[in-house]
Amino acid sequence: MGRVEDGRPYGWGRLHAAFQVLEGLAEGRTTLGAAPEVKETTNTPRNTFRRLLAGAGIHLLHARERGGAHAEAAAVVFGDIARLVAPERMRGSNLTPREIGEFRQGYAHQIGLYREKWGALVP
Repeated sequence: MGRVEDGRPYGWGRLHAAFQVLEGLAEGRTTLGAAPEVKETTNTPRNTFRRLLAGAGIHLLHARERGGAHAEAAAVVFGDIARLVAPERMRGSNLTPREIGEFRQGYAHQIGLYREKWGALVP
């Protein structure tokens, strides 16, 4: 069996974290989205990520307009989003309980990377 880190649900968790951080940088929030928002992504990843992508541009614009560290962090996170979208069709069906656990591991990993890099700037 492969490593959890190599799986799609883990990658989707990392992607969702990047969207959450970009939105937080744009709004100047100090807390992440509520747990139900993370759970929502585990239901139909493709639909949820399409919705998140639709708002990513305006979040980037707002974060860049804030200037300073917010602007710099947003540029990196936006690039991460592009890299974290796998070059394949994303699944539109629900994840299994095991996959939800993998998703949450990826989410926590990516948030940890951002907090390590930017500290209190990351919600």
